[in-house]
Amino acid sequence: MFAMVLHEIGSPLAYEELPDPTPGPGELRVRVEACGVCRTDLHVVDGELPNPMLPIVPGHEIVGRIDALGAGVEALSIGLRVGIPWLGHACGTCAYCEDGRENLCDRPLFTGYTRNGGYATHAVADARFAFPLDDEGPAAPIAPLLCAGLIGWRSLGFAGDAKILGLYGFGAAAHIVAQAARKQGRTVFAFTRPGDAEAQAFALRLGAAWAGGSDEKPPEPLDAAIIYAPIGPLVPAALANIRKGGVVVCAGIHMSDIPSFPYSLLWEERRIVSVANLTRQDGLDFLGFAAHAGLETSITTYPLERANEALADLRAGRLQGAAVLIPPDVRS
Repeated sequence: MFAMVLHEIGSPLAYEELPDPTPGPGELRVRVEACGVCRTDLHVVDGELPNPMLPIVPGHEIVGRIDALGAGVEALSIGLRVGIPWLGHACGTCAYCEDGRENLCDRPLFTGYTRNGGYATHAVADARFAFPLDDEGPAAPIAPLLCAGLIGWRSLGFAGDAKILGLYGFGAAAHIVAQAARKQGRTVFAFTRPGDAEAQAFALRLGAAWAGGSDEKPPEPLDAAIIYAPIGPLVPAALANIRKGGVVVCAGIHMSDIPSFPYSLLWEERRIVSVANLTRQDGLDFLGFAAHAGLETSITTYPLERANEALADLRAGRLQGAAVLIPPDVRS
C-alpha cells in the first residue's frame, strides 16, 4: 500500500510504499476511497496533541470498501462501503463505557492518532467502529461527515433547544452544522475571521440569517454558541453574546488558552461545556439524519500525495468547507 506517514512532529508527511496491513481478530481492512482532512489532523502533525503513535498515518474521516475481514467479523461483508471515524476503539469495560459514554473511555484508540488512519490506500479498523454507508455516489463528499459532521452533530446536541444559534469558525464542521440546524428550524448566525467576506458569503449561501466577524455583535442575543475555531479568546466573546441561561459549547479537541474574564459574563446561569469525541450512537443518529435531510458538503479534493498541501491550506484558512484526499488507483 501507499501512505502519507508522519515520522516526526512538525515535519512534512512522507509518501511511502508500505506492506499491506492485515486485519486481526475483530478487525477489517478497507481500500480507501477518500479521506477527509480535519483540523484535528493538524493538531496531531503540529504537536498540539500529546503522545501520538509515531510513525503514524493520519486521517480519521475515512470512506472505503472492505477488502479483508479478520477472524470473528460476521456482521459486515467484503465489498461493503463503510466509514471509519476518530474514535477507533473503546475498551467496553471501564465505568464510562458501561455507562454508555464510550466517548470518554479510559483506554481508547483514536484513528490517525494512536492507530494508523486513512491518509493511505488501505486502512485497518475495529469492525465495531465502522459505519455501513450508502453504496451510491462518490465517496469524497461523504468523508467530512465522519468527523466534521459527527462532532458537529454532538455539539449541536449540547446546544439543547436553542432557537438562535451562533457558530464561531465557519469551516468544515460549521458548514455542515449550519444546514442541520436550519433543517431543525433554528436560526443560524455565523461568526468568521474579522473581514473574511468570502467566508461570510459562504455562510449566507448555506442559510445563515446573518454573518459577520467574530469581533461583531449579532443582530440579537444568542440562545447558544458553538465554537469550532481553536481560539480561546472566542469563549468570553461568545459569552458576551448569549442570553441568560445560554450555553457556549467548545467543540474542538484542542484550543488555545482561554483568557480571564469578568464573572458577570458567566453569571445568570450561563454555561461553558466541551465536547469530547463521539459515540457509535452519535454516528448512527447523524448519518441517518444526514441522508434523510440531504445535507451537502463543500469539498476541495487533493491527490493523496499532496496531503501536505491540503494541511497547509487548512492551516492558513484558505479552504471553504473541507479538504478531502483521494488515493491513487493502486491495486494490491
